[in-house]
Amino acid sequence: MPDAVAKGGPVIGINRDGIRSGSMPARTVALTFDGGPDPVWTPRLLDLLRRNNARATFFVHGAQAARHPELVRRIRAEGHEIGSNTYTGAVLGESSAPRFRSELELTQSALAGATGLRTNLLRMPRTTTPETLCGREWQAARRATGYGYVLVAADKGARKPAQGIVRQLSQTESAYLEARRLLNNPTVDRFTTVSDGLKLVPYASPSLTQRWLGQGLIQVTSLGQAFSTAMIWILGVAGGLGVLRLVLLALFARAHVRRLERFRTGAPWMREVSGPVTVLVPAYNEEAGIGSTLRSLLDSTHRELQVVVIDDGSTDRTADIAESVDDPRVEVVRQPNSGKAAALNTGLAHARYDIVVMVDADTVFEPDAIERIVQPLAHPAVGAVSGNTKVGNRRSLLARWQHLEYVFGFNLDRRMFEVLECMPTVPGAIGAFRRDAVIGVGGVSEDTLAEDTDLTMALWRAGWRVLYEESAVAWTEVPTSLRQLWRQRYRWCYGTLQAMWKHRGALFAMGPAGRFGRRGLTYLALFQVALPLLAPVIDVYALYGVLFRDPWESAAVWFAFLGVQIVCSGYALRLDGEPVRALWSMPFQIVVYRQLMYLVVIQSLVALLLGSRLRWQRMKRSGTAAEQIGGPVPYRSVPMR
Repeated sequence: MPDAVAKGGPVIGINRDGIRSGSMPARTVALTFDGGPDPVWTPRLLDLLRRNNARATFFVHGAQAARHPELVRRIRAEGHEIGSNTYTGAVLGESSAPRFRSELELTQSALAGATGLRTNLLRMPRTTTPETLCGREWQAARRATGYGYVLVAADKGARKPAQGIVRQLSQTESAYLEARRLLNNPTVDRFTTVSDGLKLVPYASPSLTQRWLGQGLIQVTSLGQAFSTAMIWILGVAGGLGVLRLVLLALFARAHVRRLERFRTGAPWMREVSGPVTVLVPAYNEEAGIGSTLRSLLDSTHRELQVVVIDDGSTDRTADIAESVDDPRVEVVRQPNSGKAAALNTGLAHARYDIVVMVDADTVFEPDAIERIVQPLAHPAVGAVSGNTKVGNRRSLLARWQHLEYVFGFNLDRRMFEVLECMPTVPGAIGAFRRDAVIGVGGVSEDTLAEDTDLTMALWRAGWRVLYEESAVAWTEVPTSLRQLWRQRYRWCYGTLQAMWKHRGALFAMGPAGRFGRRGLTYLALFQVALPLLAPVIDVYALYGVLFRDPWESAAVWFAFLGVQIVCSGYALRLDGEPVRALWSMPFQIVVYRQLMYLVVIQSLVALLLGSRLRWQRMKRSGTAAEQIGGPVPYRSVPMR
């Protein structure tokens, strides 16, 4: 830098006549405060200055001035001076040309909007004494003076107040204490502003456009603050709900395991169910998987079966394949296309036995699945039992994500629901029912698109209990394209919302119906409706924090939440007898797949509120439900309880 700067005073101006610098007169001190205005310390500093009848210069950040225009106006109203400390406190010597200009002009806009003035004073961030204006900072200083600014640094520490100084302070507690000490210095006659001490012109008049832009900037900043505050509250609620759900799942899963060990093994009321069972298989265009499904059912260890295939107007070879099965236990009923609920009701009319197992036509069963799922029906209060549905076709990344969802989301939920006695859904893939219980609630309703959820809730309201038998395993085929997945989950979610609304009266009921309503419906409302609506805020705010706040803190919070989910998912995989290596895909599931599921919930809720009607969507099958176990009919060796 030139000697005129290095050896001159702390206030520097450059014009056509060259470089000029100045210092405060003897026994005169210019207190200058950088940053802010700060909502905590700026008012305290102003009060301190007023008590001592002193004036000072505040070099503000434009971003803070836009957030707190009332403090900027107070600074000006109490006779103090306002200068620019750039918009965000960026180092001008390291800023690009567009960033350099915007740092200065946005600050001027904020000041124009708040006070109607344009300042001529600039303190460059990280500038202390004039010697710090070297290298790229000196080049930036020359550019700034080209915009008409006078640069204000600070005097060296060796210069005494009696000699006249410009003292640089921040807007913090330590600066407050230092300012109070200086104000009590007996060698100082006057505390004034930089421009008053050096007879400078501190302000200019901004253009009308700049005033409008400044007022708009303040309004936008105010809205942004409100949005940020709302986001923080939503983040707290969403994060709290998310953590609460994980804790509840883990605790109740453990309670479920203990309950099985203590009560269901060898319980005196748990006599073995060995009587005949009717299996209902509604099918529409299921030629790809119907053969594997029937073979797995006929190979069941529970030999006394009536398997009723209800062909719901298929346009392919579904009925022909079913009829070609050479086993007298298989019956095929054909009907015009009427929907799954109607097909199940047709099957109920043909059922000869008291226990009915309803299954999907794309599902492959373990040999002992039928035998295991009917055992809890030995208790006379149990009206239905949910089986354990697993993903068979897990080779694609999308299918692996669904596998994690089935184990961690659906099956871990069911363990908790059984403990709390509020199971909301017996899945269509595998569920056992008392025939008279189903008929007693009017059969399978066609009122909603989630006929399995609707039926389960109706059974609760009729006073029946619903249990979960995790050892009754069936392998299902999940969608392998985003389009198919979206359509399937949209139908599930839309139908669940319909069923929740239909059975809202359970909230005020007594007995099993009331327990289900107050526990099950409340859980669904909080964690399957409210949480998906709020949960994207966690990821959005984490991204915002990485870009605009403390990236390490934001990343730490996000990874901590991910870690908790991975631990809970690992526990769920262990309970289900699944390898934990599937957890490698979970971070990607949270970033991509879970956002898709959140959007499904949002679309479903909007569609329901707008009164849109959604028709039943069928997924195109490829017959790969047994892909995971290496063949069309899986076999597991799991001891009976």
